Amino acid sequence: MAVEGFWEDQEKARIKVGALKEAKSRTSELDSMGNALEDLEVLLELAVEDGGDSGLQEVIATRNELQQRYDALELKTLLCGVWDHCGAVMTFQAGAGGTDASDWAQMLMRMYTRWAELRGYTVEVLDMVEAEEAGIKHATMRVNGPYAFGYLTAEMGVHRLVRMSPFDGQGRRQTSFAAVDISPELEEEPDIEVLDKDLRIDTYRAGGAGGQHVNKTESAVRLTHLPTGVVVQCQSERSQHKNKGAAMKMMKTRLLQRREAQRNSQIKSLYDVKGEIAWGNQIRSYVLAPYTMVKDLRIDDKEQGESGNVQAVLDGGVQPFIEAWLKQKALKR
Repeated sequence: MAVEGFWEDQEKARIKVGALKEAKSRTSELDSMGNALEDLEVLLELAVEDGGDSGLQEVIATRNELQQRYDALELKTLLCGVWDHCGAVMTFQAGAGGTDASDWAQMLMRMYTRWAELRGYTVEVLDMVEAEEAGIKHATMRVNGPYAFGYLTAEMGVHRLVRMSPFDGQGRRQTSFAAVDISPELEEEPDIEVLDKDLRIDTYRAGGAGGQHVNKTESAVRLTHLPTGVVVQCQSERSQHKNKGAAMKMMKTRLLQRREAQRNSQIKSLYDVKGEIAWGNQIRSYVLAPYTMVKDLRIDDKEQGESGNVQAVLDGGVQPFIEAWLKQKALKR
């Protein structure tokens, strides 16, 4: 920050200042916890000397509060990837299961929207293609908040739903699948070259609410990177130019991820785990019939990897699964 000309580029300066604030927040929390631990030791000595129950109760309450702060800080240390501090772009894709799969994709989208809201994050829908009968074929949304990408990498993969189908006239049990993909929302546009000859640009009318202008003009943009097959879409803006700019940033981010995935086997495994959006590739199962249970198939600890309260999970309560997966992944490094 002391370098001459630092403040001339306001956008880059803002990013650097944000990084400094994040680094200071971690070190200051460590210092604060160290001081709190020393105070707790003194408090314990006084409680022992006094011999009363009230002193010991205060020690226990203070210790529990300090443990919660430690757990939160420990979780942050697991989010140490290059992009973990970034916001996230989530893509939902219906898989096997027909109309139930489309409905399930929309249910997942709602679940993560609620998860984001519970954490104080903001959500913006960038693109959504509705299915004919119910639900969505696919959708993309942006989640803005500290470490959104770091947390949500735990959710990348195929999700399986088992329930009594509301779309089956005979009320039979149906299994359906949907995939969730995650990309970082980088503050700066990635420094990666995308050649015009490698891109196919399609424009189309934006779907859903948004007024007459959105629905009557071809403002939505779809970019296809021909060498890799990567496809991104954006229809959140009224302007085709703005949608194209946002889609290009998403495209560069996805291509950057692919490039890093080729170098880094750990990141690459996140892509490999999805496979086909069907049987045998799910990371988590949500069972609503004949019993109720959510089971994460990657988590070894049964207590941490299962929940009988399916509705709470579908209402955004996925954080325990995220934390369990992050901690297990750290132990296996």
